[in-house]
Amino acid sequence: GGMAAAALLLLLLAAAGPGPGRADAVRERRDALREELLLSPLPTGDVAATFQFRTRWDADLQRGAVSHYRLFPKALGRLVAALGVRELHLALTQGFWRTRYWGQPPLQAPAGAELWVWFQPTVTDVDKAWKELSNILSGIFCASLNFIDSTNTVIPTASFKPLGLANGTDHHLLRYAVLPREVVCTENLTPWKKLLPCGSKAGLAVLLKAERLFHSSYHSQAVHIRPICRDASCLAVSWELRQTLTVVFDFFSSGQGKKDWSLFKMFSRTLTDTCPLASQSKVYVDISPKNKEKELLEVSPPPTSVHEAVVQGDRKTYAVYDLLSPSLFNTSRSLNVQLKWKRPQDSSEMPIPTLHAHRYVGGYGLQTGEICTLIYNTHPYRAFPVILLETVPWYLRLYVHTLTIITKGKENKPSYIHYQPAQDRRRPHLLEMLIQLPANSVTKITIQFERALLKWTEYPPDPNHGFYVGSSVLSALVPSVTAMKDMDVEQSPLFTSLFPSSDGSSYFVRLYTEPLLVNLPTPDFSMPYNVICLTCTVVAVCYGSFYNLLTRTFHVEEPSRGGLAKRLANVIRKFRGVPPL
Repeated sequence: GGMAAAALLLLLLAAAGPGPGRADAVRERRDALREELLLSPLPTGDVAATFQFRTRWDADLQRGAVSHYRLFPKALGRLVAALGVRELHLALTQGFWRTRYWGQPPLQAPAGAELWVWFQPTVTDVDKAWKELSNILSGIFCASLNFIDSTNTVIPTASFKPLGLANGTDHHLLRYAVLPREVVCTENLTPWKKLLPCGSKAGLAVLLKAERLFHSSYHSQAVHIRPICRDASCLAVSWELRQTLTVVFDFFSSGQGKKDWSLFKMFSRTLTDTCPLASQSKVYVDISPKNKEKELLEVSPPPTSVHEAVVQGDRKTYAVYDLLSPSLFNTSRSLNVQLKWKRPQDSSEMPIPTLHAHRYVGGYGLQTGEICTLIYNTHPYRAFPVILLETVPWYLRLYVHTLTIITKGKENKPSYIHYQPAQDRRRPHLLEMLIQLPANSVTKITIQFERALLKWTEYPPDPNHGFYVGSSVLSALVPSVTAMKDMDVEQSPLFTSLFPSSDGSSYFVRLYTEPLLVNLPTPDFSMPYNVICLTCTVVAVCYGSFYNLLTRTFHVEEPSRGGLAKRLANVIRKFRGVPPL
Protein backbone atom coordinates (compact mmCIF):
# COMPACT_ATOMS: atom_id res chain seq x y z
CA GLY A 1 0.00 0.00 0.00
CA GLY A 2 2.85 2.39 0.90
CA MET A 3 4.53 1.85 -2.50
CA ALA A 4 1.29 2.53 -4.40
CA ALA A 5 0.70 5.76 -2.40
CA ALA A 6 4.24 6.97 -3.17
CA ALA A 7 3.80 6.25 -6.90
CA LEU A 8 0.42 8.09 -6.91
CA LEU A 9 2.04 11.10 -5.17
CA LEU A 10 4.81 11.24 -7.83
CA LEU A 11 2.20 11.09 -10.63
CA LEU A 12 0.22 13.95 -9.06
CA LEU A 13 3.38 16.08 -8.73
CA ALA A 14 4.29 15.44 -12.38
CA ALA A 15 0.76 16.30 -13.54
CA ALA A 16 0.78 19.54 -11.56
CA GLY A 17 3.24 20.99 -14.10
CA PRO A 18 6.60 22.69 -13.51
CA GLY A 19 6.97 23.96 -9.97
CA PRO A 20 8.93 27.07 -9.04
CA GLY A 21 12.27 25.21 -9.22
CA ARG A 22 11.65 23.97 -12.74
CA ALA A 23 10.27 27.30 -13.89
CA ASP A 24 13.50 28.98 -12.67
CA ALA A 25 15.56 26.43 -14.56
CA VAL A 26 13.59 27.12 -17.77
CA ARG A 27 13.96 30.86 -17.21
CA GLU A 28 17.71 30.49 -16.70
CA ARG A 29 18.16 28.63 -19.97
CA ARG A 30 18.04 31.72 -22.10
CA ASP A 31 21.33 30.86 -23.70
CA ALA A 32 22.17 29.43 -27.10
CA LEU A 33 25.28 28.03 -28.78
CA ARG A 34 26.05 28.35 -32.47
CA GLU A 35 29.11 26.72 -33.98
CA GLU A 36 30.53 27.17 -37.44
CA LEU A 37 33.53 26.16 -39.54
CA LEU A 38 34.52 28.17 -42.61
CA LEU A 39 36.91 26.51 -45.10
CA SER A 40 38.47 28.91 -47.62
CA PRO A 41 40.90 27.88 -50.37
CA LEU A 42 43.45 30.73 -50.54
CA PRO A 43 44.89 32.09 -53.81
CA THR A 44 48.35 30.63 -53.07
CA GLY A 45 47.00 27.07 -52.75
CA ASP A 46 46.85 27.10 -48.94
CA VAL A 47 43.60 26.43 -47.08
CA ALA A 48 42.30 28.56 -44.21
CA ALA A 49 39.99 27.01 -41.63
CA THR A 50 38.13 29.39 -39.29
CA PHE A 51 36.19 27.95 -36.34
CA GLN A 52 33.69 30.14 -34.50
CA PHE A 53 31.77 29.13 -31.37
CA ARG A 54 29.25 31.74 -30.29
CA THR A 55 27.48 31.56 -26.93
CA ARG A 56 24.72 34.15 -26.48
CA TRP A 57 23.27 34.59 -23.00
CA ASP A 58 20.21 36.70 -22.14
CA ALA A 59 21.41 37.62 -18.65
CA ASP A 60 22.67 40.72 -16.91
CA LEU A 61 26.20 39.80 -15.85
CA GLN A 62 27.01 43.23 -14.42
CA ARG A 63 24.46 43.14 -11.59
CA GLY A 64 26.18 40.04 -10.16
CA ALA A 65 22.80 38.34 -9.69
CA VAL A 66 23.72 35.38 -11.92
CA SER A 67 24.44 32.21 -9.99
CA HIS A 68 23.58 29.44 -12.47
CA TYR A 69 25.89 28.99 -15.46
CA ARG A 70 24.92 26.56 -18.20
CA LEU A 71 26.70 27.27 -21.51
CA PHE A 72 28.62 30.46 -20.66
CA PRO A 73 31.95 29.64 -18.92
CA LYS A 74 31.76 30.52 -15.24
CA ALA A 75 35.42 31.63 -15.11
CA LEU A 76 34.82 34.33 -17.74
CA GLY A 77 31.34 35.28 -16.48
CA ARG A 78 32.57 35.95 -12.95
CA LEU A 79 35.58 37.82 -14.30
CA VAL A 80 33.32 40.19 -16.30
CA ALA A 81 31.06 40.77 -13.29
CA ALA A 82 33.81 41.23 -10.69
CA LEU A 83 36.10 43.60 -12.61
CA GLY A 84 33.46 45.70 -14.40
CA VAL A 85 34.47 44.61 -17.90
CA ARG A 86 32.28 45.97 -20.71
CA GLU A 87 34.13 44.35 -23.59
CA LEU A 88 37.09 41.96 -23.74
CA HIS A 89 39.16 40.83 -26.75
CA LEU A 90 42.09 38.43 -26.34
CA ALA A 91 44.04 36.84 -29.22
CA LEU A 92 46.99 34.43 -29.10
CA THR A 93 48.69 34.04 -32.47
CA GLN A 94 51.61 32.07 -33.90
CA GLY A 95 52.76 33.22 -37.35
CA PHE A 96 51.77 36.15 -39.54
CA TRP A 97 48.71 36.50 -41.80
CA ARG A 98 50.06 37.49 -45.24
CA THR A 99 47.26 39.77 -46.43
CA ARG A 100 48.98 40.51 -49.76
CA TYR A 101 48.85 36.81 -50.78
CA TRP A 102 46.02 35.36 -48.69
CA GLY A 103 43.50 38.22 -48.93
CA GLN A 104 41.57 39.75 -46.05
CA PRO A 105 41.12 37.37 -43.10
CA PRO A 106 37.72 36.97 -41.38
CA LEU A 107 39.48 37.96 -38.13
CA GLN A 108 43.08 39.08 -38.03
CA ALA A 109 45.36 39.33 -35.02
CA PRO A 110 49.00 40.37 -34.55
CA ALA A 111 51.79 37.87 -33.86
CA GLY A 112 52.04 37.04 -30.15
CA ALA A 113 49.42 37.97 -27.56
CA GLU A 114 47.01 40.89 -27.96
CA LEU A 115 44.58 42.09 -25.28
CA TRP A 116 42.25 45.07 -25.40
CA VAL A 117 39.49 45.78 -22.90
CA TRP A 118 36.78 48.39 -22.36
CA PHE A 119 35.82 48.86 -18.72
CA GLN A 120 32.48 50.06 -17.31
CA PRO A 121 32.23 53.77 -16.29
CA THR A 122 31.65 52.55 -12.72
CA VAL A 123 35.27 51.29 -12.46
CA THR A 124 37.19 53.87 -10.40
CA ASP A 125 40.78 52.58 -10.74
CA VAL A 126 41.08 51.32 -14.33
CA ASP A 127 44.83 50.59 -14.10
CA LYS A 128 44.34 48.37 -11.05
CA ALA A 129 41.46 46.48 -12.74
CA TRP A 130 43.58 46.11 -15.92
CA LYS A 131 46.51 44.63 -13.96
CA GLU A 132 44.20 42.24 -12.09
CA LEU A 133 42.44 41.21 -15.32
CA SER A 134 45.69 40.44 -17.16
CA ASN A 135 46.91 38.31 -14.24
CA ILE A 136 43.64 36.31 -14.08
CA LEU A 137 43.59 35.75 -17.85
CA SER A 138 47.23 34.66 -17.65
CA GLY A 139 46.16 31.93 -15.25
CA ILE A 140 43.08 30.88 -17.24
CA PHE A 141 44.87 30.59 -20.60
CA CYS A 142 48.32 29.56 -19.30
CA ALA A 143 49.94 32.50 -21.13
CA SER A 144 52.50 35.16 -20.14
CA LEU A 145 49.88 37.93 -19.93
CA ASN A 146 51.18 38.75 -16.43
CA PHE A 147 54.06 40.53 -18.23
CA ILE A 148 51.59 43.22 -19.33
CA ASP A 149 52.46 46.37 -17.36
CA SER A 150 52.71 50.13 -17.87
CA THR A 151 55.72 49.75 -20.21
CA ASN A 152 53.65 48.02 -22.91
CA THR A 153 50.09 49.33 -22.25
CA VAL A 154 48.62 52.26 -24.20
CA ILE A 155 45.29 54.11 -24.26
CA PRO A 156 44.30 54.58 -27.93
CA THR A 157 42.00 57.53 -28.69
CA ALA A 158 40.62 56.53 -32.10
CA SER A 159 41.60 52.99 -33.10
CA PHE A 160 39.71 50.50 -30.92
CA LYS A 161 36.07 51.51 -30.72
CA PRO A 162 33.68 49.12 -28.91
CA LEU A 163 32.32 46.33 -31.11
CA GLY A 164 29.28 45.81 -28.88
CA LEU A 165 26.75 48.13 -27.27
CA ALA A 166 28.27 51.32 -25.90
CA ASN A 167 26.61 54.28 -24.20
CA GLY A 168 29.67 56.52 -24.38
CA THR A 169 33.19 56.05 -25.65
CA ASP A 170 35.42 57.69 -23.06
CA HIS A 171 38.77 56.33 -24.21
CA HIS A 172 40.21 56.52 -20.67
CA LEU A 173 38.21 53.33 -19.99
CA LEU A 174 40.14 51.49 -22.75
CA ARG A 175 43.44 49.61 -22.39
CA TYR A 176 45.44 47.96 -25.18
CA ALA A 177 48.59 45.83 -24.96
CA VAL A 178 50.56 43.47 -27.22
CA LEU A 179 53.27 40.95 -26.29
CA PRO A 180 54.88 40.20 -29.69
CA ARG A 181 57.29 37.65 -28.17
CA GLU A 182 54.59 35.35 -26.80
CA VAL A 183 54.90 31.78 -28.11
CA VAL A 184 51.55 29.99 -28.55
CA CYS A 185 51.38 26.24 -28.10
CA THR A 186 49.31 23.34 -26.74
CA GLU A 187 49.14 24.64 -23.16
CA ASN A 188 47.19 27.67 -24.47
CA LEU A 189 44.88 25.61 -26.70
CA THR A 190 43.80 23.14 -23.98
CA PRO A 191 42.20 25.72 -21.60
CA TRP A 192 40.64 27.45 -24.63
CA LYS A 193 38.94 24.16 -25.62
CA LYS A 194 37.78 23.56 -22.05
CA LEU A 195 35.69 26.75 -22.20
CA LEU A 196 33.55 25.25 -24.99
CA PRO A 197 30.19 23.80 -23.81
CA CYS A 198 30.97 20.42 -25.39
CA GLY A 199 34.73 20.64 -24.87
CA SER A 200 36.48 18.79 -27.68
CA LYS A 201 34.30 15.68 -27.33
CA ALA A 202 31.56 16.45 -29.87
CA GLY A 203 30.63 18.81 -32.69
CA LEU A 204 33.14 20.81 -34.70
CA ALA A 205 35.62 20.92 -31.80
CA VAL A 206 36.44 17.24 -32.47
CA LEU A 207 38.69 18.49 -35.28
CA LEU A 208 40.82 20.58 -32.92
CA LYS A 209 43.75 18.18 -32.68
CA ALA A 210 46.79 20.04 -31.33
CA GLU A 211 49.47 18.21 -33.33
CA ARG A 212 47.71 19.11 -36.59
CA LEU A 213 46.79 22.70 -35.66
CA PHE A 214 50.36 23.63 -34.75
CA HIS A 215 51.80 21.95 -37.85
CA SER A 216 50.60 24.88 -39.95
CA SER A 217 51.69 28.21 -41.45
CA TYR A 218 49.46 30.32 -39.20
CA HIS A 219 47.51 29.68 -36.03
CA SER A 220 45.39 32.18 -34.10
CA GLN A 221 42.93 31.59 -31.25
CA ALA A 222 40.81 34.34 -29.75
CA VAL A 223 38.13 35.10 -27.18
CA HIS A 224 35.70 38.01 -27.70
CA ILE A 225 33.16 39.03 -25.03
CA ARG A 226 30.76 41.92 -25.70
CA PRO A 227 27.25 43.12 -24.80
CA ILE A 228 24.71 43.05 -27.68
CA CYS A 229 21.04 43.94 -28.17
CA ARG A 230 18.65 41.23 -27.02
CA ASP A 231 16.13 42.02 -29.78
CA ALA A 232 15.30 44.66 -32.39
CA SER A 233 13.97 47.14 -29.78
CA CYS A 234 17.33 46.93 -27.90
CA LEU A 235 15.69 47.56 -24.53
CA ALA A 236 17.61 44.72 -22.85
CA VAL A 237 21.21 43.53 -23.10
CA SER A 238 22.52 40.04 -23.88
CA TRP A 239 26.12 38.90 -23.53
CA GLU A 240 27.97 37.27 -26.39
CA LEU A 241 31.08 35.11 -26.12
CA ARG A 242 32.86 34.25 -29.35
CA GLN A 243 35.67 31.75 -29.37
CA THR A 244 37.41 31.83 -32.73
CA LEU A 245 40.30 29.81 -34.09
CA THR A 246 41.94 30.37 -37.49
CA VAL A 247 44.53 28.04 -38.95
CA VAL A 248 46.22 28.00 -42.40
CA PHE A 249 47.46 24.71 -43.87
CA ASP A 250 50.08 24.60 -46.62
CA PHE A 251 49.11 21.68 -48.85
CA PHE A 252 51.25 22.60 -51.83
CA SER A 253 54.48 21.81 -49.98
CA SER A 254 53.16 18.92 -47.86
CA GLY A 255 50.92 17.30 -50.51
CA GLN A 256 53.46 16.50 -53.26
CA GLY A 257 52.52 19.60 -55.25
CA LYS A 258 48.77 18.86 -55.23
CA LYS A 259 46.29 21.39 -53.87
CA ASP A 260 43.51 18.88 -53.20
CA TRP A 261 42.38 18.78 -49.60
CA SER A 262 39.87 17.15 -47.28
CA LEU A 263 38.91 17.40 -43.60
CA PHE A 264 40.84 14.21 -42.87
CA LYS A 265 43.99 15.47 -44.62
CA MET A 266 43.86 18.69 -42.59
CA PHE A 267 42.84 17.50 -39.14
CA SER A 268 43.46 13.69 -39.24
CA ARG A 269 39.80 13.39 -38.16
CA THR A 270 36.30 13.65 -39.63
CA LEU A 271 33.01 14.94 -38.20
CA THR A 272 30.99 12.15 -36.65
CA ASP A 273 28.26 13.85 -34.60
CA THR A 274 26.97 17.21 -33.44
CA CYS A 275 27.34 18.93 -30.09
CA PRO A 276 23.95 18.21 -28.40
CA LEU A 277 23.98 21.69 -26.77
CA ALA A 278 24.34 23.54 -30.10
CA SER A 279 21.25 25.11 -31.68
CA GLN A 280 23.12 25.51 -34.98
CA SER A 281 26.16 23.68 -36.34
CA LYS A 282 27.30 24.33 -39.91
CA VAL A 283 30.31 23.92 -42.18
CA TYR A 284 30.76 26.55 -44.91
CA VAL A 285 33.09 25.90 -47.86
CA ASP A 286 34.04 28.80 -50.12
CA ILE A 287 33.36 27.46 -53.64
CA SER A 288 33.49 30.88 -55.36
CA PRO A 289 34.89 30.82 -58.92
CA LYS A 290 38.66 31.11 -59.10
CA ASN A 291 39.06 31.18 -62.89
CA LYS A 292 37.89 33.21 -65.89
CA GLU A 293 35.16 30.70 -66.80
CA LYS A 294 33.44 31.52 -63.47
CA GLU A 295 32.97 27.83 -62.68
CA LEU A 296 32.11 26.98 -59.08
CA LEU A 297 34.48 24.61 -57.31
CA GLU A 298 33.19 21.09 -56.77
CA VAL A 299 33.07 19.60 -53.29
CA SER A 300 32.00 16.17 -52.14
CA PRO A 301 29.73 14.94 -50.60
CA PRO A 302 26.99 17.18 -52.07
CA PRO A 303 26.22 20.10 -49.69
CA THR A 304 22.93 20.53 -47.82
CA SER A 305 22.43 23.98 -49.42
CA VAL A 306 24.29 26.83 -51.16
CA HIS A 307 24.60 30.29 -49.58
CA GLU A 308 25.49 33.50 -51.45
CA ALA A 309 26.75 36.59 -49.64
CA VAL A 310 28.86 39.69 -50.15
CA VAL A 311 31.77 39.31 -47.73
CA GLN A 312 34.41 42.06 -47.42
CA GLY A 313 33.39 43.62 -50.69
CA ASP A 314 33.44 40.41 -52.79
CA ARG A 315 30.53 38.25 -53.88
CA LYS A 316 31.09 34.77 -52.49
CA THR A 317 29.33 31.43 -52.89
CA TYR A 318 29.42 28.90 -50.06
CA ALA A 319 28.54 25.22 -49.92
CA VAL A 320 26.75 24.67 -46.60
CA TYR A 321 26.74 21.43 -44.59
CA ASP A 322 24.17 21.55 -41.78
CA LEU A 323 25.25 19.04 -39.15
CA LEU A 324 21.80 19.17 -37.52
CA SER A 325 20.17 18.05 -40.78
CA PRO A 326 19.01 14.42 -40.33
CA SER A 327 19.92 13.50 -43.92
CA LEU A 328 23.60 14.42 -43.54
CA PHE A 329 24.71 11.47 -41.40
CA ASN A 330 22.21 9.02 -42.96
CA THR A 331 24.47 7.74 -45.73
CA SER A 332 27.62 7.39 -43.62
CA ARG A 333 28.47 7.93 -39.96
CA SER A 334 31.09 10.57 -40.71
CA LEU A 335 31.41 13.74 -42.80
CA ASN A 336 34.69 14.23 -44.68
CA VAL A 337 34.40 17.30 -46.91
CA GLN A 338 36.74 17.07 -49.94
CA LEU A 339 37.75 19.49 -52.69
CA LYS A 340 39.59 18.49 -55.84
CA TRP A 341 40.93 21.06 -58.29
CA LYS A 342 39.97 20.37 -61.87
CA ARG A 343 43.04 22.00 -63.41
CA PRO A 344 46.33 22.99 -61.79
CA GLN A 345 46.11 26.56 -63.20
CA ASP A 346 42.79 27.24 -61.45
CA SER A 347 44.32 29.67 -58.98
CA SER A 348 46.86 31.36 -61.25
CA GLU A 349 45.19 34.77 -60.94
CA MET A 350 46.04 36.26 -57.57
CA PRO A 351 43.58 39.01 -56.60
CA ILE A 352 45.23 41.88 -54.72
CA PRO A 353 43.34 43.07 -51.62
CA THR A 354 42.14 46.69 -51.66
CA LEU A 355 44.08 47.56 -48.50
CA HIS A 356 47.32 45.96 -47.38
CA ALA A 357 50.47 47.17 -45.66
CA HIS A 358 54.13 46.33 -45.11
CA ARG A 359 56.56 47.53 -42.43
CA TYR A 360 60.31 47.26 -41.94
CA VAL A 361 63.28 48.81 -40.09
CA GLY A 362 65.74 50.93 -42.08
CA GLY A 363 69.11 52.49 -41.29
CA TYR A 364 72.47 50.99 -40.34
CA GLY A 365 74.63 50.78 -37.24
CA LEU A 366 73.49 50.47 -33.65
CA GLN A 367 72.78 54.11 -32.86
CA THR A 368 70.03 55.40 -35.18
CA GLY A 369 67.46 53.85 -37.50
CA GLU A 370 64.01 54.44 -38.98
CA ILE A 371 60.68 52.64 -39.05
CA CYS A 372 59.12 52.56 -42.54
CA THR A 373 55.47 51.64 -43.18
CA LEU A 374 54.05 51.19 -46.69
CA ILE A 375 50.24 51.32 -47.03
CA TYR A 376 48.69 50.27 -50.35
CA ASN A 377 45.26 51.36 -51.64
CA THR A 378 44.61 49.36 -54.82
CA HIS A 379 41.04 50.61 -55.38
CA PRO A 380 40.89 51.92 -58.98
CA TYR A 381 38.91 55.12 -58.28
CA ARG A 382 37.99 55.51 -54.56
CA ALA A 383 40.09 57.26 -51.90
CA PHE A 384 39.43 56.52 -48.23
CA PRO A 385 40.94 57.43 -44.84
CA VAL A 386 42.79 55.01 -42.59
CA ILE A 387 43.68 55.24 -38.87
CA LEU A 388 47.24 54.13 -38.14
CA LEU A 389 48.23 53.15 -34.58
CA GLU A 390 51.94 52.78 -33.75
CA THR A 391 53.15 51.55 -30.35
CA VAL A 392 56.93 51.72 -29.92
CA PRO A 393 58.83 50.67 -26.74
CA TRP A 394 60.54 53.37 -24.70
CA TYR A 395 64.08 52.16 -25.53
CA LEU A 396 63.62 53.31 -29.14
CA ARG A 397 63.65 57.12 -28.83
CA LEU A 398 61.39 58.45 -31.58
CA TYR A 399 62.12 61.83 -33.19
CA VAL A 400 58.64 63.05 -34.12
CA HIS A 401 60.01 66.01 -36.14
CA THR A 402 61.40 63.43 -38.63
CA LEU A 403 57.90 62.00 -39.34
CA THR A 404 57.26 62.09 -43.11
CA ILE A 405 54.22 60.84 -45.04
CA ILE A 406 54.74 60.67 -48.81
CA THR A 407 52.03 59.69 -51.33
CA LYS A 408 52.71 59.76 -55.09
CA GLY A 409 55.82 61.88 -54.52
CA LYS A 410 54.00 64.58 -52.51
CA GLU A 411 53.68 65.24 -48.80
CA ASN A 412 50.46 63.89 -47.29
CA LYS A 413 49.42 65.75 -44.12
CA PRO A 414 47.38 63.70 -41.61
CA SER A 415 44.01 65.23 -40.72
CA TYR A 416 44.30 63.97 -37.10
CA ILE A 417 47.42 63.18 -35.09
CA HIS A 418 47.76 62.11 -31.46
CA TYR A 419 51.20 61.53 -29.98
CA GLN A 420 52.06 60.55 -26.44
CA PRO A 421 55.83 60.50 -25.81
CA ALA A 422 57.40 57.64 -23.91
CA GLN A 423 58.79 57.81 -20.40
CA ASP A 424 61.85 55.69 -19.70
CA ARG A 425 60.91 52.42 -18.02
CA ARG A 426 57.33 53.66 -17.49
CA ARG A 427 55.35 53.87 -20.74
CA PRO A 428 55.82 53.37 -24.53
CA HIS A 429 55.39 55.84 -27.39
CA LEU A 430 51.85 56.06 -28.81
CA LEU A 431 51.29 57.58 -32.25
CA GLU A 432 47.84 57.69 -33.92
CA MET A 433 47.16 59.34 -37.28
CA LEU A 434 44.24 59.66 -39.67
CA ILE A 435 45.70 59.52 -43.19
CA GLN A 436 43.84 59.91 -46.49
CA LEU A 437 44.83 57.23 -49.04
CA PRO A 438 44.30 58.37 -52.67
CA ALA A 439 43.02 55.83 -55.20
CA ASN A 440 45.61 53.40 -56.61
CA SER A 441 48.45 54.70 -54.44
CA VAL A 442 51.26 53.71 -52.11
CA THR A 443 51.77 55.83 -48.97
CA LYS A 444 55.18 55.68 -47.25
CA ILE A 445 55.41 56.71 -43.59
CA THR A 446 58.87 57.02 -42.03
CA ILE A 447 59.99 58.09 -38.56
CA GLN A 448 63.55 58.04 -37.21
CA PHE A 449 64.61 56.74 -33.81
CA GLU A 450 67.68 56.39 -31.63
CA ARG A 451 68.49 53.27 -29.66
CA ALA A 452 68.83 53.64 -25.90
CA LEU A 453 71.47 51.82 -23.85
CA LEU A 454 69.81 49.57 -21.27
CA LYS A 455 71.06 48.64 -17.83
CA TRP A 456 72.83 45.30 -17.87
CA THR A 457 70.07 43.73 -15.72
CA GLU A 458 67.35 44.73 -18.27
CA TYR A 459 68.63 42.51 -21.08
CA PRO A 460 66.80 39.21 -21.73
CA PRO A 461 68.69 35.89 -21.59
CA ASP A 462 69.21 36.00 -25.40
CA PRO A 463 70.02 39.71 -26.03
CA ASN A 464 71.57 39.09 -29.46
CA HIS A 465 68.27 37.69 -30.74
CA GLY A 466 66.94 41.27 -30.73
CA PHE A 467 64.02 43.17 -29.24
CA TYR A 468 60.47 42.96 -30.62
CA VAL A 469 58.35 45.96 -31.62
CA GLY A 470 54.60 45.21 -31.80
CA SER A 471 52.62 45.38 -35.05
CA SER A 472 51.10 48.59 -36.38
CA VAL A 473 47.30 48.58 -36.48
CA LEU A 474 45.35 49.88 -39.49
CA SER A 475 41.61 50.54 -39.12
CA ALA A 476 39.59 51.61 -42.15
CA LEU A 477 36.17 51.59 -43.80
CA VAL A 478 37.13 50.17 -47.19
CA PRO A 479 34.81 50.97 -50.12
CA SER A 480 33.14 47.88 -51.53
CA VAL A 481 33.08 47.11 -55.25
CA THR A 482 29.83 45.15 -54.82
CA ALA A 483 26.83 46.66 -52.99
CA MET A 484 26.04 44.91 -49.70
CA LYS A 485 22.61 44.38 -48.20
CA ASP A 486 21.78 44.72 -44.52
CA MET A 487 21.42 41.26 -43.01
CA ASP A 488 19.86 39.99 -39.82
CA VAL A 489 22.78 39.18 -37.52
CA GLU A 490 21.05 36.12 -36.06
CA GLN A 491 20.42 34.60 -39.49
CA SER A 492 23.70 35.45 -41.26
CA PRO A 493 26.86 33.32 -40.90
CA LEU A 494 29.07 34.13 -37.90
CA PHE A 495 32.07 35.08 -40.04
CA THR A 496 30.16 38.08 -41.45
CA SER A 497 28.80 39.53 -38.23
CA LEU A 498 31.60 40.46 -35.79
CA PHE A 499 32.38 43.81 -37.39
CA PRO A 500 29.16 45.70 -38.20
CA SER A 501 29.12 47.28 -41.70
CA SER A 502 28.25 50.98 -41.53
CA ASP A 503 26.28 51.01 -44.78
CA GLY A 504 26.01 49.03 -48.00
CA SER A 505 28.92 50.77 -49.71
CA SER A 506 31.83 50.03 -47.34
CA TYR A 507 33.04 47.43 -44.86
CA PHE A 508 35.25 47.66 -41.79
CA VAL A 509 38.78 46.21 -41.92
CA ARG A 510 41.39 46.00 -39.18
CA LEU A 511 44.83 45.00 -40.40
CA TYR A 512 48.10 44.33 -38.61
CA THR A 513 51.57 44.75 -40.10
CA GLU A 514 54.58 42.58 -39.33
CA PRO A 515 56.18 42.87 -35.89
CA LEU A 516 59.73 44.24 -36.03
CA LEU A 517 62.93 42.79 -34.61
CA VAL A 518 65.41 45.51 -33.63
CA ASN A 519 68.98 45.04 -32.40
CA LEU A 520 70.08 47.23 -29.50
CA PRO A 521 73.68 47.99 -28.49
CA THR A 522 74.54 44.90 -26.45
CA PRO A 523 77.48 44.64 -24.04
CA ASP A 524 79.84 41.66 -24.35
CA PHE A 525 78.34 39.46 -21.64
CA SER A 526 81.33 37.05 -21.91
CA MET A 527 83.72 39.69 -20.49
CA PRO A 528 82.73 39.12 -16.81
CA TYR A 529 83.49 35.42 -17.38
CA ASN A 530 86.93 36.26 -18.76
CA VAL A 531 87.63 38.65 -15.87
CA ILE A 532 86.53 36.06 -13.29
CA CYS A 533 88.78 33.40 -14.85
CA LEU A 534 91.81 35.73 -14.97
CA THR A 535 91.42 37.06 -11.42
CA CYS A 536 90.84 33.59 -10.00
CA THR A 537 94.04 32.33 -11.69
CA VAL A 538 96.12 35.29 -10.44
CA VAL A 539 94.74 35.00 -6.91
CA ALA A 540 95.31 31.23 -6.84
CA VAL A 541 98.95 31.51 -7.99
CA CYS A 542 100.05 34.61 -6.01
CA TYR A 543 98.02 34.14 -2.84
CA GLY A 544 98.65 30.39 -2.83
CA SER A 545 102.43 30.85 -2.97
CA PHE A 546 102.45 33.49 -0.20
CA TYR A 547 100.15 31.44 2.00
CA ASN A 548 102.32 28.36 1.50
CA LEU A 549 105.45 30.25 2.54
CA LEU A 550 103.78 31.88 5.56
CA THR A 551 102.23 28.74 7.03
CA ARG A 552 104.98 26.10 6.35
CA THR A 553 107.30 25.10 9.27
CA PHE A 554 111.01 24.30 8.58
CA HIS A 555 113.06 21.65 10.49
CA VAL A 556 116.96 21.36 10.52
CA GLU A 557 118.04 17.73 10.01
CA GLU A 558 120.88 16.19 12.12
CA PRO A 559 123.84 14.84 10.04
CA SER A 560 123.63 11.00 10.21
CA ARG A 561 126.48 8.47 10.16
CA GLY A 562 125.50 7.25 6.81
CA GLY A 563 123.49 4.42 5.61
CA LEU A 564 124.11 0.81 4.60
CA ALA A 565 125.67 1.71 1.23
CA LYS A 566 128.23 4.01 2.83
CA ARG A 567 129.31 1.34 5.34
CA LEU A 568 129.72 -1.29 2.60
CA ALA A 569 131.82 1.12 0.56
CA ASN A 570 134.15 1.78 3.57
CA VAL A 571 134.63 -2.00 4.15
CA ILE A 572 135.69 -2.46 0.51
CA ARG A 573 138.04 0.57 0.70
CA LYS A 574 139.63 -0.84 3.88
CA PHE A 575 140.45 -4.14 2.11
CA ARG A 576 142.01 -2.21 -0.78
CA GLY A 577 144.03 0.02 1.55
CA VAL A 578 142.24 3.22 0.56
CA PRO A 579 141.24 5.83 3.25
CA PRO A 580 137.52 5.52 4.23
CA LEU A 581 134.88 8.00 3.08
